[in-house]
Amino acid sequence: MKYKVIPFVAKITHEGSTAEVSKQLEQLINEYSDQGWNFVRIESVETQVAPNAGCFGLGAKAGFTTTFKMVVFSQ
Repeated sequence: MKYKVIPFVAKITHEGSTAEVSKQLEQLINEYSDQGWNFVRIESVETQVAPNAGCFGLGAKAGFTTTFKMVVFSQ
């Protein structure tokens, strides 16, 4: 069995709705379904972004944790 994992980031405006998000996800699932992939699930992947010391300490940025949504397909 093969798997394909695609990042999913919904894009809406301040006036956007959950219906817009669901439509974007539906389009992504249908696009890959048309290519022969079967939707499995959505996963959250957490990662640590390393701090940046900057140049001579100027512009230093602290590290942080972020989460990405991934759509998993199988074939």
